[in-house]
Amino acid sequence: MTRFSSEVDVAVVGAGAAGIAAARRVAAAKSVSVVVLEARERAGGRTWTMEKNGYPLDLGGEWLHSADRNVLTAIAEGHGFALYHRRPDWTTRIRNSGASLAEQQAWIAARETYRETRHQAACAAEDRPCSALLPPCGRWNTLLNASSTWGNAVELDKISVKDNERYEDSEVNWRVRRGYGALLATLAAPLPIVFGAPVSRIEHRGTDIVIDSARGRVRARKIIVAVPTDILAAEAIAFDPVLPAKLAAADGLPLGLADKLFFSFTGRMDDLDTDGDIFLVGSTTRLETMSYQVRPFGRPIIQCFFGGEFAARMEREGFAAMAAFATDELAALRGGVIRKELTPLAASSWRADPFARGSYSYARPGHADDRAVLAAPIDDRLFFAGEATSPNFFSTVHGAFESGVRAAEEALASLR
Repeated sequence: MTRFSSEVDVAVVGAGAAGIAAARRVAAAKSVSVVVLEARERAGGRTWTMEKNGYPLDLGGEWLHSADRNVLTAIAEGHGFALYHRRPDWTTRIRNSGASLAEQQAWIAARETYRETRHQAACAAEDRPCSALLPPCGRWNTLLNASSTWGNAVELDKISVKDNERYEDSEVNWRVRRGYGALLATLAAPLPIVFGAPVSRIEHRGTDIVIDSARGRVRARKIIVAVPTDILAAEAIAFDPVLPAKLAAADGLPLGLADKLFFSFTGRMDDLDTDGDIFLVGSTTRLETMSYQVRPFGRPIIQCFFGGEFAARMEREGFAAMAAFATDELAALRGGVIRKELTPLAASSWRADPFARGSYSYARPGHADDRAVLAAPIDDRLFFAGEATSPNFFSTVHGAFESGVRAAEEALASLR
């Protein structure tokens, strides 16, 4: 929007999945005005589809997790987005990377033992870091930790056992052929979004809430704040009066880091399962390693996934260093000929993104209940959404989307 009303019933801060969902719900209500203030020049937040070489690449959110009960599954199909229903078998990572049958079985057993131990530990009064559950000197501890940097975007020593156990997953994971980010952009298109409008201050002392943005001041009766926790914790948006409980909750739910790197790929891997995606892992004994998805959707692409402190280092070293590391790992797995078959295309750097500052949230040990604190309304006027406020679907796009609907319902109820 180039022109927008400076006085509305509901203002939404952030046009990621949560903000889009909130604005859609408010806009569907009769006689309620709404505006969305978005810092970027695009909608979707941490779910972003970029096109390269004629193919859509999801640099952020990619998976319709728990697709059999994911609210966005039906929405995607209703908007004409074809879904890819082949479920990933991530257990093939080590098989495709040269592990023996005995090693594969040992890995699966170790992973299941860890999950059962976590389930039992979550029932204890004390909340411990997930790393405390690993067996001393366990053969598979490093791979369990690396897997955490991909799935949780952070190492196991930083994660609350109780919070991690609360995550719900039906293990039915699908994808959007045209891109998850493309779906969110389509959902956002009809909404009254003001782009290039980072919010710097929210003053909620008076009758109206006053919101200062780079595109001007907006007054609203209600506000829905749908920005990442690192933005809140750093007080990049100043609240007046200050909200100490929200700042503390946001600090207890920081964003981990998971990045992606994409290559075009002219080679083949006919010795592996070619009926869909091929999954590889660079190393089972090194924490600084990448997970690889070869020919996703049957496309001539290799997608590399890496997280935690390793991803932070890769971001600092830059795109060329990312590509060199991945090329070396792939060459070690598949032979030097693959070097001639790879051309770097694109990569994400979510920590360096000033409006994200990370990928998705995790709870520090002892902070499992901070999600409810962050989600709670203030004075029936300030409402909060985002994946970090989801009690069971945090770190997912659908968790963020559902939280936006919840916050919108709260705001509309307060207006009534």
